Amino acid sequence: MAKKIYGILADFDSPESLLKAVKPARREGYTRVDAFTPFPVEGLTESLGIRHTRISAWVLLCGIAGGCTGYFMQYFASVVHYPLSVGGKPFHSWPAFIPVTFELTVLFAALGAVFGMLAMNGFPMPYHPVFNVPEFERASCDRFFICIESKDPGFDSEKVKQFLRSLKPEGVYEADE
Repeated sequence: MAKKIYGILADFDSPESLLKAVKPARREGYTRVDAFTPFPVEGLTESLGIRHTRISAWVLLCGIAGGCTGYFMQYFASVVHYPLSVGGKPFHSWPAFIPVTFELTVLFAALGAVFGMLAMNGFPMPYHPVFNVPEFERASCDRFFICIESKDPGFDSEKVKQFLRSLKPEGVYEADE
């Protein structure tokens, strides 16, 4: 049974060398490129070509849904289900609905942000194919990795290995699925 390759990894010893490696990879036409670092590296997301996600639109939609839910819940209770005249106020007294509407807007937006971020990032992910590379253990300590995935349209295992070796890494490794 042939092993299936997830991607080819290259190991670098500094964030500068990683950044210098990412730019040629993008120029070479590789689109499925990822980087793994022990700490945030400034400019890496731009170099990788990662665009901002749609999380802000999702949070806005969740906030609007929360506001509508809060308002409708109070409207239904005060006007439709259990109309009660207190002090001559109208049944639909919208100023009284504002605090609960605001709180549910914030609650839904916050929960939407948390769960939307987890879903869009693919978490929880207890396993990733790069964990099969023993050297990858150092990615959380002092090493910087770039991975060109086999899903890339221009992926050819030998060409990618040769390209990554031309970037002068500490090592080049295959990550099996």
